[in-house]
Amino acid sequence: MQSLAIIGGGLVGASLALALQDGARERGWRIHLIEPFEPGHEYQPSYDARSTALSYGTRLIYQRLGLWERIAERAEPILRIHVSERGRFGAARLDCASEGVEALGYVVENAWIGHCLWQALDDAVVTRHCPAEVERLEPSATGYRLSFTDGQQLECDLAVLADGGRSGLREQLGIHVARRPYGQTALIANISPGKPHGGLAFERFTEDGPMALLPLQGDRCALVWTRAQTDAARLAQAHEAVFLAELQEAFGYRLGALQQVGARHLYPLTLVEAEEQVRSGLVVLGNAAHSLHPIAGQGYNLSLRDVDALSTALLHSDAALGDLEVLQAYAHRQRMDQRMTVGFSDQVTRLFVDSGRLVAAGRNLGLLGLDLMPTAKRWFARQAMGLGTRAS
Repeated sequence: MQSLAIIGGGLVGASLALALQDGARERGWRIHLIEPFEPGHEYQPSYDARSTALSYGTRLIYQRLGLWERIAERAEPILRIHVSERGRFGAARLDCASEGVEALGYVVENAWIGHCLWQALDDAVVTRHCPAEVERLEPSATGYRLSFTDGQQLECDLAVLADGGRSGLREQLGIHVARRPYGQTALIANISPGKPHGGLAFERFTEDGPMALLPLQGDRCALVWTRAQTDAARLAQAHEAVFLAELQEAFGYRLGALQQVGARHLYPLTLVEAEEQVRSGLVVLGNAAHSLHPIAGQGYNLSLRDVDALSTALLHSDAALGDLEVLQAYAHRQRMDQRMTVGFSDQVTRLFVDSGRLVAAGRNLGLLGLDLMPTAKRWFARQAMGLGTRAS
């Protein structure tokens, strides 16, 4: 019996297990899903829950996997996007009606997505090792040998590293990464605005760093606010009234007076790209393969497109699991999507960090022009919806 081990049972790893599940059942493959943190059996809603912006393209993938209807129970649609720069008159506005879709994207709590994924897995096909942690990964004659922290070992034909951006196993295998620090820290929190958000998402660029406010259920908003490291640390510890006052000053009153902020979390920002994503019997996936700036909301959506492409490559091949030629074909297919998405996210972020007067004037005209030029606006919208490399 052929088997694959997915190291990391988070959203990316669990999505891959689900994408392969039916085909694995037919072929007699065994899927091992390894996760150090055991999820709760029941979903517990929380004001402070972290969330993810799912693109319209991600919705289409989850629809094919039969999971979207369940996820949609707690998904808040993004009906419009407003992109602006503080102190400038230029702005770009996107709306779902102009793009002919129900929503440009959706904002969903991570815990709910994870709950839906784990509930959909079939124990007859997927063996869950949880809580469990792999401390060593070594090539073997037929694939890879996994050594767990409790002394157990597991042989597999294909190992998938989906254990996050700080993957120790990736480093252990000598897979180098390219790092480009942004010199910023993301402050993540949930906010209660004074007015209903009406499905409107904001991306706002300021002299101190970009911010996004995304619509959540219960008329909350998910805040991603990037600042210099010391400033972000100060804001994370500031009294709620002080924090809300500074956020109000930076964002404005489009959502009325901001009422409440929940728990605040800090994440230093660096663009990370693994220089190898495949070897014989090995795939690097998710944040272990590429970690993007969060302001454009593209990181998880790109990873799910990788999942979709990898599962398609494996299930449409008669070669053995872990065959290098199959994995290289997958990597080649995804290279353009990854380059375009990483480039789009990175360049937009760096463009708005530049405070030069001429650059600022060009940005302002660019935003105004984007709002007036249908072709450019459609391209931007398709990038935001995760459809940039798909046929129209």
